[in-house]
Formats: sequence, structure tokens, C-alpha cells
Amino acid sequence: MFLELKDQATSILKEAIRKVGFEVEDSELQFETSSHADLASRAAFKLAGRHKQNPKELASRIVSAIEIPEGSYIGEVSAAGPYINFLAGKHYLDRTLTAVREEKEKFGCGAPKERILLEHTSANPNGPLHVGHIRNSILGDTLARILRRAGYDVEVQYYVNDMGRQIAVVSWACERFELDLSRKSDSAIADVYIKANVELDKTPEYVKEIDALMEKVEAGDVRTIEHFDKAVSLAVAGIKETLLRLNVVHDKFVTESRFLKSGAVHDIVERIKATGRTKMDKGALVVDLLDYGFEKTLVIQRSNGTSLYTTRDLAYHEWKAEQADRIIDVFGADHKLISGQLRATLNAIGIKEPEVVIFEFVSLPEGSMSTRRGQFISADDLFDRVTKAAFEQVETRRPEASAEFKKQVAEMVGIGAVRYDIVRVSPEKSTVFNWKEALDFEKQGAPYIQYSHARACSILEKAKEEVAWDSSMEIDPSLLIEDSEISLIKKMAMFDSIIDLGARELKPHILAIYARELADAFNQFYRFVPVIVAEDETVRAARLALVDCARIVLANSLDTLGIGAPESM
Repeated sequence: MFLELKDQATSILKEAIRKVGFEVEDSELQFETSSHADLASRAAFKLAGRHKQNPKELASRIVSAIEIPEGSYIGEVSAAGPYINFLAGKHYLDRTLTAVREEKEKFGCGAPKERILLEHTSANPNGPLHVGHIRNSILGDTLARILRRAGYDVEVQYYVNDMGRQIAVVSWACERFELDLSRKSDSAIADVYIKANVELDKTPEYVKEIDALMEKVEAGDVRTIEHFDKAVSLAVAGIKETLLRLNVVHDKFVTESRFLKSGAVHDIVERIKATGRTKMDKGALVVDLLDYGFEKTLVIQRSNGTSLYTTRDLAYHEWKAEQADRIIDVFGADHKLISGQLRATLNAIGIKEPEVVIFEFVSLPEGSMSTRRGQFISADDLFDRVTKAAFEQVETRRPEASAEFKKQVAEMVGIGAVRYDIVRVSPEKSTVFNWKEALDFEKQGAPYIQYSHARACSILEKAKEEVAWDSSMEIDPSLLIEDSEISLIKKMAMFDSIIDLGARELKPHILAIYARELADAFNQFYRFVPVIVAEDETVRAARLALVDCARIVLANSLDTLGIGAPESM
């Protein structure tokens, strides 16, 4: 709805500017939200500087030339110094309520757009996902959800390292140590991987065995490949379980080895050589990217002729470029250099570059994590802790509820708390995840938003019993005139623009902030305005419709964040 309001304001303002003798591009209108208006334009600043006029006087002249068409969402336009302020009219508010009631879960969805291939998580299959990995998963999954709601055709992929050095160590470890398959499969893999690294540190000569395994895989040795595949399959099976619990789903798991087997790795190395950028450095083949601003060269082939993760990643990106209009990668800050080199190399050979979302790391108060050293808290352990604490809170609040209800709500609240607390921080900022704070119902995190949704559901259930309310009832939106009612409607109307902005800037935290603000607007409305006990029957019906609309947009927001929306808590 807000996007339509902005479109109408754009049209009206451009026409008024034309009437006073100027032409302007849409981008030069410089719209922004303001505490004084629903939309404020800085166009007078831009035009005044260009045409050497007084911005305040120019803003007044433009406003005088404005004509608001019949049925417009714009109610009033005024000049405030050099700013041109737009206020939404009653038609905008009424139409928002109607749209939410009609479109329901489709409210806020954009028109169909291009195809996007998004890669995220892609953690090495050498153990379970830990807290350091799940920011990638949560950011990537939420981005995919936002992009889909914005109208994009999104395929999500996990790139499986099934042949690198770490996997060679895993395969070597599986042959050397007994796997405890009574444990979750990825944890069993981590156990032997940790033991193997202790052995390799104690006896460096074993590294030659790892190198030999890597050479055999690249040479296509069937038995070695089978051992690698078995180890990787066990780890990936466990990782998938963890992702599913986190409400993260990948459409496709793509293995590195397919690009070696297909000859794509060999082909891309030859294409890079043909650019004249490659040279030998201590026996390794490297790419010179100095003209792209990288002093460090990119190694694409070891001295023994084997390829690297990066080489195979280049082939993967060439393949991805043929599958979609846009490619998006979600990488941790430790990939900042390599992702830049990857993009530069692809550019140098004429292949479409990916858009890269770089995020800083998340840690626990306990400190940093390493699978190799066995110093990590697995995501599974974290989820167990959080859901156990959530169960205790639900038990305190709802002692009469069934054990099954408490378990379902605890899982929804616990996982929601993890997802929200991680996604609410802008990707470029590092964060420490404190699960006790994330679960605090009094703070404005996921439990607060979920509780707001549950409250709306509870109000509506009570209304069905006490006043025979029905969601299909005709209502008069013009009766909603209280400040808190108008604020809530305007906040709901913003949903499409929040989705649009999050999709354009690839920043999912924008939606997380909005969801919290929407819950706050709903709670403010309910705090100050009587709903079920409203004396006037028509006013009561309108307010209950507003509660229903808030429920719908809260549910849509939570769903797009990958967080469950409980009907009772």
C-alpha cells in the first residue's frame, strides 16, 4: 500500500514541478519518511541549488501548483520550510484495511520478477553446524523469504565441499577411527575429525597421506571417491536435520566434485590462462588481479596439479550464471578477500558476477568456536538449551495447558528467539547471541512479536464467543479515527515497502525491526482503545476487523522472518 502511496505522491509532485517550469527525475524527488508527514520530499533543495532559487519559496510555489486527483491516497500536501510534506488521506487508510482483509497471506507480495539463485550456509561437512554457522543460515533463509515475497523466483542452494582438504581429513579419520553411529551422524563425523587433527598435529608425516587422498580423488579413483562420498553424506544428513529444525530449507545441494567430473574446472582454468593473467609462483598457478585492486594473487592450482576450493567455486559460479538472472552469495567476513577475488576473476573472463552479502560473525558469551579443535557449541545443543528454557516459561504462564501444547509453543518460541535475535542485527555488525536475553518476553524480541500475534488471536476467539463476531462481517473503516488506530493502519500499510526495501538492499534486519514496531503499534492500540467492550456495535465490528488485520500482517511478517506465529501462548 505504501508503495502505491509513494507512486501517487511521485506523480502529483512531478506534475506540480512541471507546472512551475522545471523537469525532474523520480530519483531527484528524494522522498523520505518523517515524523511530521507520511512522506516528505527534498525536491525543492535539489531544484533550488540547480536553478539558484530560494528552496523555501520554491517549495511553497510547488505546493501551490499541486492538484490532488479524486480518489487519491494523498489527503493533504503542505510546505514546511524547504520540505514538501504529504499526508495520507482517509481513502488510503480504508483501502489498507480492505486490502489486508481480501489478500490475507498474500498481503505485501510484489509482482512477479526475475529469477534469483541464492547460496547460503555451505558449511564444510566435517561436523555439525555451530552457532558461528547459523547466522549465515538465518540471514540467507530470511533473504530468500523476503525476495520471494517481493515477487522474485528464488532457488536456494547449498554448495557441498565434498573433496577439499578438510574432507580428505574426514575420510582419513573414518578409516582410522570407529564412527559412533548411535550419535547424530554429523556429530559422529566431528568426533573422528577432531581425533584426526590431534593425530596430524602429533605426527606431521600423516599429512602426506591426506595429500595422496586428494590427488586420488582428482584422478577419479573410484574407491577413494566412495569413501569421501560416504563421509560427506553422513555429515550432510545431520546438517539437514539441524537446518530443518531452524526452519531453513534448501532447494538443492550442489557438490563441488560435479564440476571436476564434468571438466568445468579444467575449462575454466584454461579460460583464465587465456587472459594472460596467470603465472607460476612456487610451483602453483596464480591469477594476477592487481588492476582490480588486489595485491594478493589468487591460487587456482597447487604445485601438484590439484585444484582448490576456489577453482571449483569459479566453475560453480559459471554454472550458476547460466541458471538465473541474478546470483546472490551469503558469506562470512572471512570470505571478504576471496569473494572479491572470485568476482574479479569472473569479470575478467566475462562471466556474470554474484552479488555478495558479507556478514560479521556471531558468537556466544563463551567465546569463539572451531570445529577442528573441538571448541564449539553445536546449533543442536543451543536449540535444546533455548527450547528447554522456553518450555519452563510456557509452563509458568500456562500451567493448565497440555504437555504437547507446551512443547510445540516452546519449540516455536525458542527457535523464533534464535532466528530473530540473530537477524535483527544488520549483517555488517558483529553480535554476541545471549539466549537468555533473546527469550525475555518483556523485551521486544521474537517472543514479544509472537505474543502480540497470539493476543490478537485470543481477542478474536473471545469476540466469536461473546459478541458473535465473524471475519466476513461488513464494516465501516471510517469509524476508525483514534490516533492509535490510524497509527496501526499506517504501520500495516508500510509492509510492502519494507519487503521492497529489504529485497533491494539485501538487508533482512529491516523486516525484523518493522515486525517489532508493528507489534508495538498493535499493543498501543489495544492498550488505549476498547475493542470487545466498545459500546457502539459498528465501532466494535470495525475495531475487531482491525485486530484481525493486525493478526494477518503480524503472521505475514513472522512467516517472512521464518518464525512461527502461535495462536496461543
